[in-house]
Amino acid sequence: MREELQPGLKHEFRYRVPDNKTVPHLFPEATDFQHMPQVLATGYLVGLLEWACIDALRPYLDWPQEQTLGISIQTTHEAATPPGMEVTVQVELQAVEGRKLRFALTAHDGIDRIAVATHERAVVKAERFNAALAEKVKSGA
Repeated sequence: MREELQPGLKHEFRYRVPDNKTVPHLFPEATDFQHMPQVLATGYLVGLLEWACIDALRPYLDWPQEQTLGISIQTTHEAATPPGMEVTVQVELQAVEGRKLRFALTAHDGIDRIAVATHERAVVKAERFNAALAEKVKSGA
C-alpha cells in the first residue's frame, strides 16, 4: 500500500445497468426472484459499490499481488434503477487505519439518489490469502 493513499481520496465510478444485473437474475434458481421487477438488484448494487472502491484503490496498491477484500458494508437502497440507466458512484476514503480502509459512498442513477453507504475494506497480500484459503478448502473437503 503506497503512502500516498490518504483520507480524502475521491473517485467517481460509472456503470450502465444491463438486463442481467436485475432482480430476476440474482439467483436464477430462486423462483421467487423470477416474479420480481426487472430493476438493479440490491445484491448487485453492493457489488457495484465494492467495485467502485477497488477501482479507486488500484493505483495505490501493488496490484494484483496486493488486493483489498470487503469486510463491512452498510447501505441503503433508496430507488429502483431499470436496465439501461447509468449509475454514478461517488467514493471518498474517510480513514486509513493500518490495513483497514473506510469509505463513504453515494450512488445516483441520473434521476434519483439510489444508495448511501459506508464500506470497509482490508488490504491483503493475495499470495498469503490464497494459501490460507487453499488450506481451508483442503481441511473442509
